[in-house]
Amino acid sequence: MKKYIDLRSDTVTRPSAAMRKAMYEAEVGDDVFQEDPTANQLQEYAAELLGKEAALFVSSGVLGNQISLNVLTNPGDEVICDRDAHIFNYESGSPAALSGIQLYPVEGKNGVITADQVEPLIRPTSAYYMPRTKVIEIENTHNRGGGTVWSINEIVKLKELTKKHNLYFHLDGARIWNASVASGLAVKEYTKYFDTVSACLSKGLGAPVGSIIAGSKEFIKEAFRVRKAWGGGMRQVGILAAAGLYALENNTKRLIEDHRRAKLIADAINEIPNLEIDMNAVQTNILLFKPLNISVEESIKRCKEKGILFSPGKIDLIRAVTHLDVTDEDITEAIKTLKEVFK
Repeated sequence: MKKYIDLRSDTVTRPSAAMRKAMYEAEVGDDVFQEDPTANQLQEYAAELLGKEAALFVSSGVLGNQISLNVLTNPGDEVICDRDAHIFNYESGSPAALSGIQLYPVEGKNGVITADQVEPLIRPTSAYYMPRTKVIEIENTHNRGGGTVWSINEIVKLKELTKKHNLYFHLDGARIWNASVASGLAVKEYTKYFDTVSACLSKGLGAPVGSIIAGSKEFIKEAFRVRKAWGGGMRQVGILAAAGLYALENNTKRLIEDHRRAKLIADAINEIPNLEIDMNAVQTNILLFKPLNISVEESIKRCKEKGILFSPGKIDLIRAVTHLDVTDEDITEAIKTLKEVFK
């Protein structure tokens, strides 16, 4: 079987030997009865890291976001988000299908929307014939923004807006760990401004499955009910929770290596005439770049033939994502391939 250097996503990581050992040795119980000690330990630790009263382990980031939105809204409500948000593009229409809510997408810059953009879009409470604005949602880091990190100043301005208009504030923090490492700020320095948070364990942190949602005890109590209603209740889930716990305890600080390796690729791309990249957007482990001489599809095909896997990004863009299974030698080989394909 041909060996590929896989830069399609940080979701392709595989559990390390140490993580597998932790999973094998995990103490388990029935999590639907809330009696799985490892799941409980993970939830308590994650809540502490995220600065929230309580947390809940769920099987995916989509489930985490959708449970959060469901609990915060009623059918007919509206959520304001960036037009490139994961909840708008990559969650299979779930806000409408599962919760009867609609999204109001805003044209941000590299995934960042501002309070000045958002405030005019908030529906007047007197307009009974309009949907009710209920939540402002942001994504940090922003996937389709190219892994960009939100500034605390912009988050604070949106938080003030939610207070002014009595709205909820939800963070899709699938890669909040990357934002923390890139900025040097503790995760809770970001999450303290949000009512609810979803954070992924199975991307850069390397766990095989799972996300955490966090918020108030009251929110998590209702989230637990919705998780069960949607078929997300799992029994002896400690085997999976152990991987998430190991990931949080061991794999967050090393994310800086993924950022460093992404920058190496970005610098090389910037020197190749037939490729175009916005270096200002290169902030963490995700790169979006544009081929100028051949199509995205042909570009990906030719790179795959040489052993390097990329994925489509936004329209006319290729995406590359570094992660813990990518080495410095892999980066060197990827750069060599890019130079050959786009010469």
